Amino acid sequence: MATPLDPEMFDPLCPSDLSPFRFGDKWGGLVIRCLEGGPRRFSELRVPLRGVSAKALTASLRRLEASGLVRRSEQPGPPRRVEYALTALGRSMLGPIEAVCAWNREHWDELLDAREGVAHPD
Repeated sequence: MATPLDPEMFDPLCPSDLSPFRFGDKWGGLVIRCLEGGPRRFSELRVPLRGVSAKALTASLRRLEASGLVRRSEQPGPPRRVEYALTALGRSMLGPIEAVCAWNREHWDELLDAREGVAHPD
């Protein structure tokens, strides 16, 4: 059994519209990060992604699956068990996502200031 996802895995402001980068949709990059440690059930993904509705998470998972980044597997039940896991292609996104996260951390204050209309000298 995988270690439970940390409910505080993401900053409460995340995902925010501050980041100019998207991986599929608003939640795609965060879903990929949640699946980094192995397969997860839908309910497990909802823990750190507490701001996402069930409908939006389902849509994001379907888009990631259609893009070949996530694999959905269903074990016959009862109880029925559905898990989501990264494919090799999805796992190849972890490096670029980490680079984007590092860039966002480095420029977070500037992004916040830009949102608030505060000018920065270049």
